[in-house]
Amino acid sequence: MSSVAEKLAKKSSRGAMSSKQVRLKLVYIDFWSAVKLSFLIAVCLAVVTIVATFLTFTVLNGTGIFTQIDALYTDIAGSASELTTILSIGNVMGFAVVVAIINAVVVTALGAIFAVLYNLSVKVTGGLLVGFTNN
Repeated sequence: MSSVAEKLAKKSSRGAMSSKQVRLKLVYIDFWSAVKLSFLIAVCLAVVTIVATFLTFTVLNGTGIFTQIDALYTDIAGSASELTTILSIGNVMGFAVVVAIINAVVVTALGAIFAVLYNLSVKVTGGLLVGFTNN
């Protein structure tokens, strides 16, 4: 069985236009580059989390879902609910920020761990064979 990279290397040129094909092995991932990239991805995810939480809260609050749930709880339990005070914009956004920060730390750590694990596995497997072509 031949790999995709080997098929790319054996593939003939298209028409009159020749393309150079190169096979390279990825044998090392720089630790700090992986940490910086995973941190950048984590920051983007944190911004998306905070904005999505704000938009979801605004829509749910604007449609009156929280007051309906509060009234339903009062009807079922017979006691007053404090749902509207618990789900204030400050509490919800504070929780979203805490989740985003924890998520950023976890994603950054996972990026570093994956880089170390890949670098260790390269010693056993020899690396990842990647084919490139110049169109």
